Amino acid sequence: MTDPWPAPAKLNLFLHINGRRPDGYHELQTVFQFLSVCDDIHLETRRDGVIRLRTPLRAVPPDQDLTVRAARLLQQAGDTGLGVDIAVRKRLPMGGGLGGGSSDAATVLVALNHLWALAKPEDQLAELGLTLGADVPVFVRGTAAWAEGVGEQLTPVSLPEPWYLVLVPNCEISTAAVFSDPELTRDSPLITISAFRSGGGRNDCESVVRRRYPPVARAMDVLSEAGVAKLTGTGGCVFAAFPDRDAAEAAREHCRQQGVTGFTARGLNSSPLLHRLRLARAGSGANAGTS
Repeated sequence: MTDPWPAPAKLNLFLHINGRRPDGYHELQTVFQFLSVCDDIHLETRRDGVIRLRTPLRAVPPDQDLTVRAARLLQQAGDTGLGVDIAVRKRLPMGGGLGGGSSDAATVLVALNHLWALAKPEDQLAELGLTLGADVPVFVRGTAAWAEGVGEQLTPVSLPEPWYLVLVPNCEISTAAVFSDPELTRDSPLITISAFRSGGGRNDCESVVRRRYPPVARAMDVLSEAGVAKLTGTGGCVFAAFPDRDAAEAAREHCRQQGVTGFTARGLNSSPLLHRLRLARAGSGANAGTS
């Protein structure tokens, strides 16, 4: 089997909801940063055009899985007769606000664009990804970003790359339920990137999630004893930044003793997917030169 393609986690370092559009979607501002922890996506090209998921999730029919939908979308856009076998090794929790499903879909788009030799530009892959989910484009582009609109208007940003402790409460969050909650703040004023860098920004979903999901509230309270606890996206994962791995691990041990578990990871401004793509392109070039 070929080396896997990484599908990294993301954090929302803040999340403001600025308004609600007539189509029901919410206008927002956020900052995305990647984490060093990833799902692994194994892809084996097929010549018969079949797209098969070898590792279906228990609660998700294969036809609805985002990796399958991404492959079929690209297959149609690329007008190719090639197919693929997809195997996903999940490390990122479902319903955790870490973008696992969106990241998996983006990795399939980027990797198959290379493996199927379609040469679709990044902008087109991002447009395809947006039809699968608002978070998919940032994973396609692979750069830490300031995001606006529904999350698709991306401006690359350079951020500190601290170590994070991410706690994983024992519950899955319904994003739809959070965004439909009548108590959700939907009129946060716009802020600037410089204001965020100066310490501005919060997560407008936090109060709703804490009220609806007590395990998340407890995780935030426990983590607050060791650092500045924040909610990523609509949760349920919560996180805090630390200057180095040792400090993050010490906080992890403190939280474990309080009955809340999680993992540590490095914050990244460049996605591991981009590094994997560069290696794949370099290998293809070397093979072409020696054939």
